[in-house]
Amino acid sequence: MGRSRRTIPEELLLLALDPTTGTTAQPQSLDLGLAGAQLVELALAGRIAPDGDRIAVVVPRPTGDPTLDCALELLRRRGAPVRAVNWIGGPRLGLRQTYLSHLERCGMVHAVAGQMCGVLPTTRYQATDNEISREIKARLDSAIRTGVPPDPRTAALAALAHAVGLGKHLYPGNEGRSSRSRLRDLIRHDPMGGLVAHAVMDVQNGVGAQPRRNPAPAGRQAAPGARSAPEPARGVPMQPRRGPMARAVAH
Repeated sequence: MGRSRRTIPEELLLLALDPTTGTTAQPQSLDLGLAGAQLVELALAGRIAPDGDRIAVVVPRPTGDPTLDCALELLRRRGAPVRAVNWIGGPRLGLRQTYLSHLERCGMVHAVAGQMCGVLPTTRYQATDNEISREIKARLDSAIRTGVPPDPRTAALAALAHAVGLGKHLYPGNEGRSSRSRLRDLIRHDPMGGLVAHAVMDVQNGVGAQPRRNPAPAGRQAAPGARSAPEPARGVPMQPRRGPMARAVAH
């Protein structure tokens, strides 16, 4: 895979970077989105393909991108198609930092060291050229404004941006409500992007993380007044918990 084209994980991370604060929006869900974006990029490169709700390796040949090839090798070692929700929900320690460091090496961002409360070290990342982020967002804007089906890369990027909760970051306030709705609708234009985006949202909502309960045997009635457990909401990303230590690490 040549480096003339930015990958979807890189573009998703650049979209999430706040040019004012140097932090990333929705950092916890963004980690899931980056894992999902790798799957989409590998699918576009012809290395993997959807198999129902699972991901199957079809061509194990490396792409030339070290981070993507690491993911491809892990998938290959599974030996059988893996559920997208299980893959995305697995441990992905340091994935966001890996991509931030990569963008820094490529000269697209630069690190700014600092401290929180004068004690805890922090690192912010500022884009070296905001025109790149504007160009990426302009593709989403065009797809939202024109209603013309976007290319697969833009459709997948839109699906992932919605899945990780970047809608309010990209299109804030009441005036951005219709744009956020249209961003969500773009999910239907790319099957792989849609599969991965739904898996990202399922992980956030706890769907698929635990085995489903078997229905009560016939004849067994629920206790009087008992309330059935509500179904987890699908398609609505949960808000990540935020704490002092979460804000102290590099966003």
